[in-house]
Amino acid sequence: MRRGFYKMISIICLLTTVSRIDAQVQVESTIDSIQILIGEQAHVTLNVSMKKGLKLEMPQFKRMEYVTPGVEFVSDTQADTSELDNNMIKVSKIYTLTSFDENLYYLPEMTVKVDGKPYKTKSLALKVLTVPVDTLHPEQFFPPKDVQNNPFQWAEWRVPFWLSLLLIVMMFGALYLRKRLKDNKPIIAKIKIIKKVLPHQKAMKEIERLKEEHMTSSENNKEYYTRLTDTLRKYIEERFGFNAMEMTSSEIIDRLNSVDDRKMIDELKELFTTADLVKFAKYSTLINENDANLVNAVEFINTTKIENVPTTETIAPKLTEHDKRSIRSRITIKWSMIAIIILAVLLWMYLVYRIYLLM
Repeated sequence: MRRGFYKMISIICLLTTVSRIDAQVQVESTIDSIQILIGEQAHVTLNVSMKKGLKLEMPQFKRMEYVTPGVEFVSDTQADTSELDNNMIKVSKIYTLTSFDENLYYLPEMTVKVDGKPYKTKSLALKVLTVPVDTLHPEQFFPPKDVQNNPFQWAEWRVPFWLSLLLIVMMFGALYLRKRLKDNKPIIAKIKIIKKVLPHQKAMKEIERLKEEHMTSSENNKEYYTRLTDTLRKYIEERFGFNAMEMTSSEIIDRLNSVDDRKMIDELKELFTTADLVKFAKYSTLINENDANLVNAVEFINTTKIENVPTTETIAPKLTEHDKRSIRSRITIKWSMIAIIILAVLLWMYLVYRIYLLM
């Protein structure tokens, strides 16, 4: 009696354990539409809820394989797993089906294996309808319509339209500034570099010319002394910085009295006195006297010359206030035109991108 009781208890516990294992696996299938037109597609979703860690095998079909006669398998998705409570997971997979025959189809049960044990879903129904065709009025059949353009919406094109107007204005502005820049001639400030001939070099060159023309032996003493004294006057004017060309011989000598070499001043004074006598008193000189005065002139030049000075002079032109304003205006116009061109290019690229998105 007692042994039979324990045996009954063991059987009840075993059945309870099996029921709990079966209760841990739930399989269900749903269809998104039970009615489609020929050629349309229906989607069957298979959901499996089970304990985490169990091995799952879901139905597999080949493309164009018949799930049931008249209903073809098209494709399926990858299994999607989500976490549930109590260490449970839910695995979902979608199967896409289609049919090209009008009929009411019963989709068979789908078998799922969990740890090798099969679990079946419920069967589903799928009704396939055909497109009604009016065979009594064949003249009312029309060919397929062309692709229709989207309706014009001002809200979509408003920004590109106004930006296009702005781009046109910027282009005209750039052309106007280009014309202004072309009309506003550049102020070319040329810097001149002049080679300077030193005063003593000019004087010696003129004296060499007197020698070449043999003016010392010429009978025209007035011309000789006029040219010789003019050469000295120009030299003195450039060398000592006073207007010797407008001064008399005595005034020149008085201004040169600051020079230390009195003998040289006396010789120069004698030369100027002889020149004045020749030019104004018709005094006649001897040839050796002419030569001596020429030597005195050369000696005076060599004694008072300054050699360590620059032989070139840079002359920078002076710009008027109008020229300065013109230069500033030209720079402003040039950089404004460059800025407008850069902005116009960027705006054009943005417009092309916006229009490309709208097409």
